[in-house]
Amino acid sequence: MAEKITANELKSKKDDFVIVDVRELDELASGKIDGSRHMPLGLVIRNAKKKQIEDLKSKKICTYCGTGYRGNIAADELNKEGFSAVTLDGGYPSWNSD
Repeated sequence: MAEKITANELKSKKDDFVIVDVRELDELASGKIDGSRHMPLGLVIRNAKKKQIEDLKSKKICTYCGTGYRGNIAADELNKEGFSAVTLDGGYPSWNSD
């Protein structure tokens, strides 16, 4: 399990992270976190394993999805590949809950 960060924590430290939205394209219609990069879960895993996102190795990454489940998988897989990743607790809905 990847480490989780709350929406409030992420909002206060947003500039410290590369935020990666791992949802599918059709899910983006409900909105996204400003400044986040869209990279669906399968692509995150492939890109990490094929060393195609090595430029992100020196940065802190926060992943998120619609519920927190896929974001956790993405962060976990990134951490296994040597990245520094956390996931947004509760996914995208938690971003707009306050």
